[in-house]
Amino acid sequence: MDSDSDGKPRRLTRAEAKARTRRRLLDAAAHVFARKGYAGASVEEIAEAAGFSIGALYSNFGGKEELFLELVAGGARARVERGRQIVEAVQAGTEEPESALGRFFTEAADKDDDLPLLQAELWLYAMRNPQLKDALAAAQREPQAALEALMEPVLARVGAAGAVPASTVATVASAMFQGLVRQRRLDPSSVPDDLLRQAMRWLFAGIAATSGPSPEDPSPEEEPS
Repeated sequence: MDSDSDGKPRRLTRAEAKARTRRRLLDAAAHVFARKGYAGASVEEIAEAAGFSIGALYSNFGGKEELFLELVAGGARARVERGRQIVEAVQAGTEEPESALGRFFTEAADKDDDLPLLQAELWLYAMRNPQLKDALAAAQREPQAALEALMEPVLARVGAAGAVPASTVATVASAMFQGLVRQRRLDPSSVPDDLLRQAMRWLFAGIAATSGPSPEDPSPEEEPS
């Protein structure tokens, strides 16, 4: 049951009930994977943590591997969508989009306690299981493409549109985010609140500074014939 706008009980539709069941299973899986690792987690424990039977888990996911892959892709999609909303909201305002991106990364880092553990587990699992490395990489391509799209208006704002591929900037920003989040959890004082925002400013300032012609390069008029 759920509640409508008047606070009255409302029976969930089949699609709503299924979506809620999947969400609870994914939330439980994230917690169990983060605490026990992929190998140490069992479908029984995940189902129990979500408050469902094993049958409910298998009616929504093919098994532990599918749960893990959906956590990778679904979590990244949700974070990128939140980042897009933040950047769009500030483009017409006074905050720099690159600063907004840093704020988004800070929010993502602090909102989910399991995030750095899951990221580390993802990397370790991929390295230890080469046969599934391609599947894990494929699961990240869609959210990675969305992150690239998020970088494009910021590159345009700093005058570097087309100077460097948005895909490259997205890869660097993602790696920087993951590294700083892990360090923040290990030693919070070494990564204060503003550092993620400042790091994004440095990244785009560096791109802008190096995207134009080098001062030593001759202009077209000065080049010898």
